[in-house]
Amino acid sequence: MTNSRGMRRLLSVLEAQEDWYSAQMEAALADLKRLQLALETAAHRERQGRRLIGASALSGELAERLVGLEETRGGRSQAEVLKPQMVSAEAKARARRQEFLSKRSERRKVEEAMKRAEAIETRNADHASQRMVDDLYLNRLRQDKR
Repeated sequence: MTNSRGMRRLLSVLEAQEDWYSAQMEAALADLKRLQLALETAAHRERQGRRLIGASALSGELAERLVGLEETRGGRSQAEVLKPQMVSAEAKARARRQEFLSKRSERRKVEEAMKRAEAIETRNADHASQRMVDDLYLNRLRQDKR
């Protein structure tokens, strides 16, 4: 159990780092979701504008047509602004996910190494215990022969 304490400390540090990277990934995904929602809203706004233009053609209302044109332009303009931000947010989310998975992998490797080390230590302790029992038995046999 000599390396156990150091390995446990390393494991707790890696778990804390994994939690931090997980939080960073969640924040990046939340930003991405927010941008996706804004892009959907912009597309909805553009569709609504086109509907108003169609409705104004039937009713002959110039004000509705102008509002429809403005809504269509505004939705399209908003989407144009959001698209580069979406690309950037997607890249950031991918990077954060990769960092998180890397940390998780690192933690799991340490856990596996710790389990192997503990198994070896347990096996060695069992062997030492068995040697002691064997030595006691052999000593008893030798004393009985005298």
